[in-house]
Amino acid sequence: MTSPSEKTVLVVDDEEEVRLFLETALTDAGFKVETAADGNEALDKVKEQKPDVVSLDLVMPKKSGAKFLYEMRKNKEWQKIPVVLVTAHAKDDLGKKDFQDVMSGKALLGPETYLEKPVKATTYVNAIKRAINIPTDEGPEESGAKAELRGLIEDADPARLKEALEVLKK
Repeated sequence: MTSPSEKTVLVVDDEEEVRLFLETALTDAGFKVETAADGNEALDKVKEQKPDVVSLDLVMPKKSGAKFLYEMRKNKEWQKIPVVLVTAHAKDDLGKKDFQDVMSGKALLGPETYLEKPVKATTYVNAIKRAINIPTDEGPEESGAKAELRGLIEDADPARLKEALEVLKK
């Protein structure tokens, strides 16, 4: 069985605090981690050493996550590298179009999954593990959407959670 210590994750995010948070979560889980602050730096890192998986922010200066993904997917050697999109801009004017483009496959192969910022460390690490077929800390029945819902529920406002429960009961 593959362990995290055998895998390298490239974390691409323009926000230094977010990069550090994601890097720390992955390092604590045993992964080797490289970081990049934008798509240009990320391409340089991929050229130096191909990572096992890329954690990618969508909206960044210089070269966006979408542009980086398009370039990565055009290269036969890199196009099968799994990508986990981690963004706060999937539904706003800054990233909505890019998000729709990459999720629809206009980048040849879209990301394996995406997570909305802010993200919990365990949810994030488990998404990275799933992208490269490493068993997660979740139960066997828990995967993708269910794990994402669990993370949202844990962070939810209690009043909103009660409203959502009432809707689901109907």
